Amino acid sequence: MSAVPRWALLSAGGAPLFLIGGWTLAQAAQSDGFDPVRQTISALAATGADHRWIMTIGLAGLGLCHLTTALGLVSAAPAGRGLLALGGLATLVLVAFPQNPGGGSTTHAVAAGVAFGALAVWPALAVPRRATPSLDREHRHPPAPVRRVALTAAALLLGLVGWFGVEFFTDGTWIGLTERLAAAAEAGVPLAAVLVSRRRPKPSGTG
Repeated sequence: MSAVPRWALLSAGGAPLFLIGGWTLAQAAQSDGFDPVRQTISALAATGADHRWIMTIGLAGLGLCHLTTALGLVSAAPAGRGLLALGGLATLVLVAFPQNPGGGSTTHAVAAGVAFGALAVWPALAVPRRATPSLDREHRHPPAPVRRVALTAAALLLGLVGWFGVEFFTDGTWIGLTERLAAAAEAGVPLAAVLVSRRRPKPSGTG
């Protein structure tokens, strides 16, 4: 039986649903021809946006899901769980400080940067550096391959976030698209981590 509780699976699965469902419904509710390729997710929850409550709920749900998943993902190293929780907390902060109609909000921008960074890096720090002998026998996947997968995931996430950063700071034409790719990937990785962890049996002797 897995040490990771079932409710962590629910929260991890809820993260992409809140995010992607939120922006899908919010985009459909806009009356001014919203362009998801060019415009950011935050614009859907900005002060003065049409039905901004939809994306606000979506982002708040996303942040709460990450916090809950970090609490339940007991198989991950504390550093990784801490960064996942930081990403969730930063998401809640950017919800509390939405974009202004003109797009400027220092607190919102800083919180978004912290969230994107933490949620990109956490997989690299989530794999314990050492596994006990009992864990080596119980787990079918050896630590080294798991660590490589985690590092690869972090590298891919950082690449997507970097692409979005380039588009954002150069006022590119794909700001919205690259942000959505990075955010969706970051929302999906915790779900993958929980699914993998729940496939592993609880080590014998842990109760």
